[in-house]
Amino acid sequence: MDIEIDHYAVLGLPSGEQGSKLSQQEIKKAYFAKSLVLHPDKRPDDPNAHENFQKLKTSYEILKDEKGRLAFDDLLRVKREKALRQSQHSTKRRKMMSDLEERERAAFASESGGKDRDEEERIVRKLREEIARIRAMNANRGGMPDVSGKKGDAKRKDSSSSGSYGGGLDKERVLKVTWDRIGGEDYSAERLRELFREFGEVEDVVIRTSSRKKGSALVVMASKDAVVTTTRTVLGDLQNPLLVVPLQPPVAPTFTSPPEPVESNTPDLSNLVGAGFQAFEDSVLAKLRKAKR
Repeated sequence: MDIEIDHYAVLGLPSGEQGSKLSQQEIKKAYFAKSLVLHPDKRPDDPNAHENFQKLKTSYEILKDEKGRLAFDDLLRVKREKALRQSQHSTKRRKMMSDLEERERAAFASESGGKDRDEEERIVRKLREEIARIRAMNANRGGMPDVSGKKGDAKRKDSSSSGSYGGGLDKERVLKVTWDRIGGEDYSAERLRELFREFGEVEDVVIRTSSRKKGSALVVMASKDAVVTTTRTVLGDLQNPLLVVPLQPPVAPTFTSPPEPVESNTPDLSNLVGAGFQAFEDSVLAKLRKAKR
């Protein structure tokens, strides 16, 4: 049961008072590190891999939600106080020698125990309500993005008609970023996040497995406008620029009559698929390097 699980321990974090002081950034960092280890793609021989990964996601969803985390911290606090009182009562019990003292202690323990049970039951109900709300919210938005970064995942479906990518993300908010690994130079996820943050909020950066000569990543922006602005800009180091294209170009509006042709310097990305997409990448990168010489 989710009530009996220490969600901090599931993410490999300290629990109790130390856990309640952790920042959301520390919790998110621990989740991504743990998910890379427990992802079913990384543990093909483990029959419990999928179940363990789902438990990890559930614990992360509870801790990253403000109300859910407060309810869980309250439950841990009550359990700590209950254990402390029981320990103190146990010590007193050993010291009590007379029947009168034993009856007084028993009466006190009964009264305080009833209060403990009432408060614990109240917080348990509250935590269950928050867990149900979090699950319903995640079900409506389609879950969390896949962080495995592995190509050829048999469970990932190409749903271009629905406009989603790996966990319900809108493809029109996802950028594909590629670069040459010149002289061993590379871009980290933090470096990419820093570059793209200038154009809007960055929700996620996933470095994808690629060849030794080329690097590749997916950058999830918070808005489609940020995607449009970013694709019109040259990013990265001058000696090793980034090629940035939308994972799915915006759908062109339908006109009742053919619109007047408009000249534009923005490349048409609507037909860039398969080998054509790779050829476009190589061509643009070559032009950028030539222009910087």
